[in-house]
Amino acid sequence: MTATVQMSEAKASASLAVSARGFSKRYGKDTAVNRIDLDIHKGEIYGLIGPDGAGKSSFMKAVAGVLSFEEGTLQVFDTQVDSEASAELIKQRIGFMPQGLGLNMYPDLSVEENIDFFARLRLVPEKELTSRKHRLLGMTRLEAFRDRPMKNLSGGMKQKLGLVCTLIHEPELIILDEPTTGVDPVSRRDFWSILARLLREQGITALVSTAYMDEATRFQRAALMYQGKVLAEGEPDVIGNLAQGTMITIDVDSQADALQTLSRQFEQIEAVGSRLRIWVDEADAMLAEQQLRDALAGFTIQHLECDTPGLEDVFVAKLRQEGNVVADLPAFEAGNNDKTGVAIEAHELSKRFDDFTAVDKISFTVPKGEIFGLLGANGAGKTTAIKMLTGIQLPTRGEGQVAGANMSTAAQLIKQRIGYMSQAFSLYLDLSVSENINLFAGVYGLDSKMRRERSAWIIELADLQGYEKELAGSLPMGLRQRLALGCALVHKPQILFLDEPTSGVDPLGRRRFWEILFNLARVQNVTILATTHYMSEAEHCDHLALMYAGRIVADDTPDNMKAAVTAEAGGLLEVSVDKPIVAVGVLEESQYKGAALFGRQIHLWAPDDQTNRSRITSLLADAGISVLGMQARTLSMEDVFVYRVLQQEQAREKNAA
Repeated sequence: MTATVQMSEAKASASLAVSARGFSKRYGKDTAVNRIDLDIHKGEIYGLIGPDGAGKSSFMKAVAGVLSFEEGTLQVFDTQVDSEASAELIKQRIGFMPQGLGLNMYPDLSVEENIDFFARLRLVPEKELTSRKHRLLGMTRLEAFRDRPMKNLSGGMKQKLGLVCTLIHEPELIILDEPTTGVDPVSRRDFWSILARLLREQGITALVSTAYMDEATRFQRAALMYQGKVLAEGEPDVIGNLAQGTMITIDVDSQADALQTLSRQFEQIEAVGSRLRIWVDEADAMLAEQQLRDALAGFTIQHLECDTPGLEDVFVAKLRQEGNVVADLPAFEAGNNDKTGVAIEAHELSKRFDDFTAVDKISFTVPKGEIFGLLGANGAGKTTAIKMLTGIQLPTRGEGQVAGANMSTAAQLIKQRIGYMSQAFSLYLDLSVSENINLFAGVYGLDSKMRRERSAWIIELADLQGYEKELAGSLPMGLRQRLALGCALVHKPQILFLDEPTSGVDPLGRRRFWEILFNLARVQNVTILATTHYMSEAEHCDHLALMYAGRIVADDTPDNMKAAVTAEAGGLLEVSVDKPIVAVGVLEESQYKGAALFGRQIHLWAPDDQTNRSRITSLLADAGISVLGMQARTLSMEDVFVYRVLQQEQAREKNAA
C-alpha cells in the first residue's frame, strides 16, 4: 500500500464518528442485525429509520458500548469496540438516551435533581454544571419547571429532560433511540430544533432512530432498515428512489366502491379522507394516469394528480414487491346506510380537577359514519374529553349525546352502543388472544354462537391466524393493537372511540389499522372518534378538532385547515442551500423565526413571491451561503398543527405579560 493511499484512508477514518463493517447481532437463534455496513460522519445527524424489530436499537446499543455483538467490526471515533475494556474508552465521549419516555430518569426526582444526578455520574465539575444547566434548560424551555417531579411532566417534556441529561457532560456523539415516539408534534419539532442548534454551535454528531417515516427528511443521511438489514442508505432523496412507480391521488364519487374496484388491479392503495392514493408499479406519470382512468371507466373522477410519494409509500412498495404482502381484509357486512343525523354531540363540556381545568367548554358534533380526529399536544385534554363522552367520568359542566343517549344519565346504555380502545389499557396481557376475545364477548353478553362467529371474524380481521393461543403481551405492537380493536368491536358497536390507537405501531401495522377503520366507517357506517399523535394519520379523518390547553382552537376538514393557515401565514417555502446548518441559524436570527432544518433543506413560513425570494437570497449571501433552490411546499397537517399551537402559546405569553 502506498503512502498516499494510507494517508487518504487515515484522513477518511478521521472524519468518521462511527464505522461498521459486516456488523451482526444475534439473540440465540434470532438474528437482530444481519451484516450491515455503515459510516457516520462527524458533525451530522444520521438516522436509522425502520419499524419495530428492524435492528435499530441493537446497533445503537453496540455503538454506545452497552451491548456485545457476534460478527463484524465496529469503530467509534478512533477505537475498535471489541471488548468491555475498549467500550469503556469511548463512553465519556458518548451520550446515550434509550428508547421509552423517561425510562433513563428517576420519576420522583425533580427536573434539576435528575440533571444533577447525571452530572455527578459523569463527573461534571461543579463550577461548569451551573452554566451548562442554565444553557440547556433555556434551550429546551424547561427553565420554569426546575422543581417539578419528572413523573409530572408531559411526554415531550420528559424527552427533552432526557436529552438534557444526555448532553450534560458535553459528549461528542449522542445516540438517541426513538426520542420522538409518543411525543406530540410541537415537542417533536422542538426536539429537532435543539439538535440543529447543537450541530451548529458545538459540532456534535447525532445518531437518531425513528419509526416515523416522515422524519426521514430531518436527517443529512440515513439508513432504512427492515428485519436486520439495510434496504437503502444515503441522503433522503436517494432512499426515496428505493422502489420504482408513480403515486396518484384522486377524488372520485362512490369512494368505497372505487376502492374495491381499484383493489382488483392495484396492490397498494389507501383511503385518505375523501381521497384515494394509489401506487402504480413501474409506471411513469402518463401511463399511471391512463391505467387509473381505464380502471375507473364507470366512475366520475373529480380530481386526479400525480403526488409526491412519502418514504412510507416507497417502503411499503419495496416490501410488497419483495413478497411481504399484507393479508386481504375480511368481508365487511353492509351496515345501516342511514348516514343522516348526529352520532356524537358535545356542548360546552368542561372538566376540572381541583384547581386544574383539563377541558374547558368544548363543543363539537360528529355525524353518523364519519371519521373524526381529535388532535392536541400532550395534556391538551383529549383523553379527558373521551372519558366524559364514554361515561367513564362525569363532566363538571356541559352536556353531550352519544349514540342517542345522554352521556351524564345513561352511561350504561352508552357503553352497550360504543366500543372503546383506551390509550393505557385495552387488553389483558397475561391472557391469550382467544381468551381476550371471549372475555370481552362475555362482558357484552354475547351467546355462544355469536361468540364463535365474532371470534372468527376478529381473528381474520386482525390477521391473527396461528396466534390464537399466544399471550397478548407477547404479540408485536401492531398485532396487539389490532387485537384490541377487534375486542372493542366484538359486540358490533355503533360508535368507536380510539385513544392514540397506533402509538408505537410500525408503518405496515398502521396502514392495516386504517384500512380496517375506513371499511368500518364507509361500509358498516360505524362512527369513529380517534385521537392521534401521527399527523399523517390526521389526513385520514373526514373532520378534525384541534385542542390546546383544554379548548378547541380549530374545527374543520383537513383541507380547510390547511387553506386557512396558508391564507394567514402566506405558505411554506423550502430553501436548498450549500451550508444548511449555518443557514438555519442566520434565518432564525432574522425575521424568519420559524425556520426549521430538514436534512439539507430549510422550511420557513413566507409568501412565495419575488420579494421574499430576493430577501432570503440576499440575507444568506451576506453570510457566505449560496441558495441552490427555492420552492413552495404543500402544507402537511403537522405544519398546520405546529402553526396553530405556537400561535396559541404566543397569545398566552402575551396575555400573561
